[in-house]
This record gives sequence, structure tokens and C-alpha cells, in this order.
Amino acid sequence: MVARDTDGVVGVLLAGGLARRMGGGDKGLISIGGRPILDHVIKRLRPQVTAMILNANGDPARFAAYGLPVVADPVSGFAGPLAGVLAGLDWARANCPGVAWCLTVATDTPFFPEDLAARLLQAVDREGADLACAASGGRHHPVFGLWPVALADDLRHALVEEGLRKVDQWTARHRLVVVEFPTESYDPFFNANRPEDIAAAERILAMSAA
Repeated sequence: MVARDTDGVVGVLLAGGLARRMGGGDKGLISIGGRPILDHVIKRLRPQVTAMILNANGDPARFAAYGLPVVADPVSGFAGPLAGVLAGLDWARANCPGVAWCLTVATDTPFFPEDLAARLLQAVDREGADLACAASGGRHHPVFGLWPVALADDLRHALVEEGLRKVDQWTARHRLVVVEFPTESYDPFFNANRPEDIAAAERILAMSAA
């Protein structure tokens, strides 16, 4: 599949996690720099995509201030990030018929690269791959992935009929290209996973602003 910037990309903000290590709740609504992490994520993602949705379960009213479509997991129970990917693919197919790709990002990672979409699209095109994910420091970040809308039914079958939950098990069935991003001053895929990570995020935010 050939990927070009003109294909268009739907951005999918993945906020369906349980945030157990944060004591529950929405990690994206925790503040750094006086603003919710989700604000920082949206600011980085918006210029990279043609449309944007928020994948979240529960009462969507808590995100009303953002004015984004809030789409719940289409698979019952907590099925993990692949359910959020499928939510994005389904929404894109129904609402943006000319768009071939979804780009997923986590809502607790406020410093992801501003060229994430461009580099993943270029890698898919260059390698003739089906999909792409980011990496940094030798670690893969499949939640930061580029997913073809054309694979929605394949993913639905894996989730619903096979009960598959692990991202790498599904991506292994397709041609995946992994794109490495530099970690010079900090890891751009740093995520606020624990309460102590908020202070670290504040330091990175101050560093990046300087």
C-alpha cells in the first residue's frame, strides 16, 4: 500500500486505559505546565492530521470542552489498545471515506514528535509496508502507530472471533515497519504513567520551552 501525505490521516487519541498506576481516572486530564496533558497532545497532533477523534470509554461529557467526537471501544470489556485502534478505523471508514489511514497516539505522552505522521507515512511508502509504529531508545511504541483503514475487518475478526489482545501478535501478521526517533535531550515518547512522572514531565516541558 502506498502512503502519501495527500491520502489524509485521522488522528486517534487513545484514552481508553484504566490508569491503575495513577490511581484510576483519565491521565490525559492531569495538568503539567498549568494545562491538562491532553491539551499538549492535541496541540502536537492537530497539525499532523486531517481529522481527530478521542477514543474513551465511560461518560463522554468529561471531554466535552474539547469539541471532539468521543468514540468508545467497539469491543466489550477492556480489550486494550487494539480496541481503540479499531474504534478509529471504524470511525474513519464511516465519516471520512477518502481517508486511508489512522494515526494513534497516547493521551499521556505530551512530547511525541511533531513529524510523527510524516515519518511513518514515508516509511510505509519507502518499505512497501502495511502499517508502521514508532520506536525510541531501542523500544517499540506500537500505540504510536499508523494503521490502514482497509484492515478494519481483519482487526475486528482478530479481536472478536479470536480474542486476540496483544498488539504485537496482530502486527506480526502484516508487513510492519518500525521507525526509530532520536532521544537526544529526552525520550519523545515519555509518558506520565505514575504520580512521580508528573514532576519529570514538568522538567521536560521547561527544557523544551527553553
